[in-house]
Amino acid sequence: MPFVENQAAKIFWDEQGSGEPLLLVMGLSYPSYMWHRTRPFLAQQYRTIAFDNRGVGQSDAPPGVYSIALMASDAAAVLDAAAVASAHVFGVSMGGMIAQEFALQYPQRVRSLIFGCTNAGGPDSVRAKPEVLQLLTRQGMTPEESNEAMIPFIYDAATPRERIDEDMAIRMTWYPTPQGYMGQLQGIIQWEAYSRIAQITAPTLIIHGETDQLIPVANAQLIAGRIAGAKLALIPRASHIFETDQPGVALRLIQEFLATQQERAHPSQPSV
Repeated sequence: MPFVENQAAKIFWDEQGSGEPLLLVMGLSYPSYMWHRTRPFLAQQYRTIAFDNRGVGQSDAPPGVYSIALMASDAAAVLDAAAVASAHVFGVSMGGMIAQEFALQYPQRVRSLIFGCTNAGGPDSVRAKPEVLQLLTRQGMTPEESNEAMIPFIYDAATPRERIDEDMAIRMTWYPTPQGYMGQLQGIIQWEAYSRIAQITAPTLIIHGETDQLIPVANAQLIAGRIAGAKLALIPRASHIFETDQPGVALRLIQEFLATQQERAHPSQPSV
């Protein structure tokens, strides 16, 4: 199993497929195995590189706060370990925040960006309802109770329960320690990029589920308005975990955007 050491933590990563490199960055307290719905398809065309953020999965959970900038440096260390100079970067939720910070800190390493179900932090971000935010602290709840209570706020009401249960089985297998979870959550709370993301020049796609109650859809519109040329795609009947709510739609949006970037980088030669 490949690991890389970065700033007092051992970070687990792996790769699947071949082609242009695509870095996958997962969200709060979820392991990289949660890419199970889209990664097998993406790996047919791309060299997918995924890793467990510090605090979850097979990566270390050192003491302290895991700032978004720190986790972005973990992403850079993973690309170094994979001997990749630059990659397409796709991050969801907290992973979308890490992707934003990565693009700001390492612009030369970004071929294109996909931000899924995320926000840009700071006072301009649109927050979830108080009852949703309260659930994030998990006070007095078992892992099973916490997962069940969060389902209505992160999955669309029409999504089949068996599909949700598949996700929850992965989540429970790699459930984070209290330190790992709070280290990530505190990093989210302290982070802000809204005042800086206009500096991003890489081609950018923003995907958001219209019924997302954890990170309201208005956040996607705010980000799109700050990044020149950004494309915004809103998915009906999809909530926070849009890849589970609408897997086919989500995959098509991702593949079409990445294919466009490849065509721009390697335009076909006109026939003579």
